[in-house]
Parts: sequence; C-alpha cells; structure tokens
Amino acid sequence: MALTGLDIYKLLPKKNCGECAVPTCLAFAMALAGKKTSLDKCPYVSTDAKATLEGASAPPQRLVALGIGENKIEIGNETVMFRHEQTFWHQPGIAVEIEDTTPDAELAAKIQKINSLVFERVAQKLSVQVIAVRNTSKDPAKFAKTVTTVCEKSQLALILVSDSPASIEAALKACAGKKPLIHGATAANFQQMAQLAKANNCPIVTVANTLDEMAELTPKVKALGIEDIVMDFNTTDPQKMLLNLTHSRRLAVKKTFRPLGYPTITFVGGNDKNWELAQAVTAVCKYAGLVVLKSTDNWEILPLLTARQSVYTDPRKPIQVESKIYEIGNVNENSPVLVTTNFSLTYFTVEPEVEGSKIAAYIIVVDTEGMSVLTAFAADKLNSEKIAKMLNTSGIKDKVKHKKVIIPGYVAVMSGRLQEDSGWEVMVGPREASAIGPYLKTMWKI
Repeated sequence: MALTGLDIYKLLPKKNCGECAVPTCLAFAMALAGKKTSLDKCPYVSTDAKATLEGASAPPQRLVALGIGENKIEIGNETVMFRHEQTFWHQPGIAVEIEDTTPDAELAAKIQKINSLVFERVAQKLSVQVIAVRNTSKDPAKFAKTVTTVCEKSQLALILVSDSPASIEAALKACAGKKPLIHGATAANFQQMAQLAKANNCPIVTVANTLDEMAELTPKVKALGIEDIVMDFNTTDPQKMLLNLTHSRRLAVKKTFRPLGYPTITFVGGNDKNWELAQAVTAVCKYAGLVVLKSTDNWEILPLLTARQSVYTDPRKPIQVESKIYEIGNVNENSPVLVTTNFSLTYFTVEPEVEGSKIAAYIIVVDTEGMSVLTAFAADKLNSEKIAKMLNTSGIKDKVKHKKVIIPGYVAVMSGRLQEDSGWEVMVGPREASAIGPYLKTMWKI
C-alpha cells in the first residue's frame, strides 16, 4: 500500500530547510507521495526512514533496459494512465520475431529486411528496434546458432524466447555482452531462468496467464535478486490482452501495487496481417512496453510506428522544426518566398507541395511554439510583427532580389498590416497546401 503524504511527513527530519527546492517538509512529503519529486532530494533523511520510504519514492512502474550502446532501449517507468494527465515517457519497443527453424538463406534475408525497417516522418527517425529469436526447434545448439547469425548481421537489441533454461544458456553464450531480454520465466522454471538472468546481468520476462498468477510470480523472481522484470500475460486473445494490460497498468499506477509494477511484452500475429496490425496498434495504445510481431512488410510496420509516434508525443509540446529559412530545390534570386509555422505537420505538409510544383522556393518558418497556422494566429503566435521580423533579420533579403512574400490564405487578414510593418509586397497564398503547386505556377511572377 502506498504511503500518504502525512505518513511520509512523519518520517522526514522536519527541518524545513528548503534544500530540496520545496519550502517545507510537509510540502516535500506531499510532492513525494504524488511522485513529483524523489527522496534523494532530501539531504537529511535518516537511513531507517529511507528504507521505509523506498517504496513511496520509487516510480510505480520499473524502468527496464535491454540492448547496449546506441541500440539500448528503455521501457516502463510510466506514471499515468492517460497521456493528457502528464505524458508517456518511454515508447514501446517494436520487435520482429525470427524462428530458429528458418532456413539459413531466408534467415539472412529476413535479418537484412528488419535492419532496413527505418523511416523518417516529420523529421523523426522511426524504426524497429528489437529482434526476438524464438526457440521453435527446442534444440539449444540450433537456437544458439540462429542467435549467433542474428548478432553477426544486426546490432539491434535481442529477445531470447524459450521456456528451456538449457536453450537460454546456450543462446546467452552466443550473444555475450549484448544484454538481451530473457523470455521467459514461468512458475515451473523461474529459479533456473533467474539464475541465468542474474549471472548475465540481463532483464527477464515472467510469463503467467492471469493477474493473480503474475502477482505471485514476480515477487518470487525478485526475491532471487532480479529487479529488471517484464511481464507477459501469455494470451493471443485480443480482449484478454487489452484487459490484462489495462488492469496491470491501473493497479501499478493508481494503487502502487508493486507485484505488477513492471512493463509488459505482448506477442501478436496470425495469418491475417491486417488483424496483426490492429492488435499491435492496440497494444501500443494500451499499454505494452514491447510489441512483437512476425511481419516485415513496410505497409504494416510504418503505420504501427506512426501510431506509436503519435501516442508518445508529449501533448504539451508538439513536434517542431527549426525556425529558419529552408531552401526547396535549386533556389536563386528570383525564387518565391513562402511563410509557414514551425509545427512539424504543417511544415511537412507544405514542403512536399512546394517541391512537387517543380518551382524552387524559399520557405521561411516562423517560431509559433509548435502551433499550426490557424491555431497560432488565434493565439497571436503568428502575427505581422513576427513575420516582419523574420523577413528583416533571417537573411532572406540577401538571397532574393525581389521583396515579395506569400502568406497562408487563412491569415489573409494580416496582409495589409504585414506590408506596412515589413515593407514587402504581400501575396495571399492558398488556404490548403494542396493548392500551392497550381498557385505558384499561375501566380508567381517577378
């Protein structure tokens, strides 16, 4: 049971020194109970009190890392049920499964395909981050050989999937130093699996069918010295998957129920790839820490990565591009000059339309704190003063010999004032980005 603010206050030194950046010990206790600060901010807390308060100061869901170096990924450590309450911090890892029965020629091709699942969307890199190797053959030697091939041909993080401690031990030798995630520890084998995880400093997956079974298993694994645990509720039924993921998250975040305070892993699949994608997106939204699927098709992976990007974007801080001059095509002194906002989706809607027009142009991006055109205009983040300042200080006057600027049609009302403030001739462009090409071809003249 989580401690209340008053429970915590009773254990604090009550100095009201303010060294924790909170004015009083009572206020610090309330912040600690609300997970808004950490116990290490108090320099005077006693050892006994620290031990008692350890549970109150720890996050409701443990942060677990797998992989190494640039390919290390972190999952868990979430503190809310819904991102509008604060935000989601660690996006789920997307993994593709490989079976150790895959023929050598197909195996190499599949690994290469997984490595190539990298996309760019609104200036962010989206990619598959993990390869899950399944011990379908039940043969430790074959499993280890497949893991060796994967390690030779890919630097992505690894999940080793087998219920055989012997197979896991062989695979761990094949990927020594890679810090894979070991899957999985069941009620029947958790002691052997935990020993392997501890000896190799690897996180481990506990596998159970129900919340009650999982709540019994994770403390047993933790008691063996394993802190980094990921939970698998072992179901392919989408309804059960959704219920288990949601209930475990709620119990961890709302009730601080430590036996379920770990990130989760979900396997999706089936013969219908559309259904596989639907399951994977559901798992990303509610509330998987790792999602493992079998497909390597671009049309399936990209929508999944896009959904993850959308859900795990901080709602308080929209994705933004740098406020500056962008050159589209082989620009020259006669190229048109367009204005837009620094909201990424706005810029990356405008940019391809300008490029598609085959007319080289400059795009001046105004800092509107990540707001779209109409939103920024309504909030007075996009106004004639800001645009005039960009025109006069950005260096665009040194790049073109004309003084014409095209503004979005939705803010046409500012055209007169902008012309006065900047000294530039203001042209009112189309309202929709899709009309930029025809507009430039018919309206742009020096």
